[in-house]
Amino acid sequence: MTMAYHTFHGVNTGMVRIFNTYGPRMRLNDGRALPAFLSQALRGEDITIFGDGSQTRSFCYVDDLVEGIFRLTMSDIHDPVNIGNPSEITIRQFAEEIVALTNSGSKLVCKDLPKDDPKQRQPDISKAKALLDWTPQVSRSEGLKRTLEYFESKVETPA
Repeated sequence: MTMAYHTFHGVNTGMVRIFNTYGPRMRLNDGRALPAFLSQALRGEDITIFGDGSQTRSFCYVDDLVEGIFRLTMSDIHDPVNIGNPSEITIRQFAEEIVALTNSGSKLVCKDLPKDDPKQRQPDISKAKALLDWTPQVSRSEGLKRTLEYFESKVETPA
């Protein structure tokens, strides 16, 4: 619909495909892996992994996402552009990273994998690189440290 509107009315449009984004101020209980893992680890609870944790995800820090969207907005590109971080990690490895980052004694507990859970989620950002000169700049470890500070101020932890 956006492309049709652009073509018919000549309006400057852009389409961004946003991939897993995280950072301060995200909702604590939105059901995604990062807020769930951080909240569980900070409370000293077991961390729930669905399936065996071999499915992969890529996580893009919010500042990088905003920069990508800004560059698209300021461009003349009208085709869809993927904005995300292609650095892939398994859910199990990610949960282990969270446990280490939080110094938590949380254990990883596996539950049944939902049928519609994707096995892999990794954006192809080649168009963003070529057309917008954009790549993510914030490493996952740095982004997680920044996000942890926010979660520590919001998650109620046992005394």
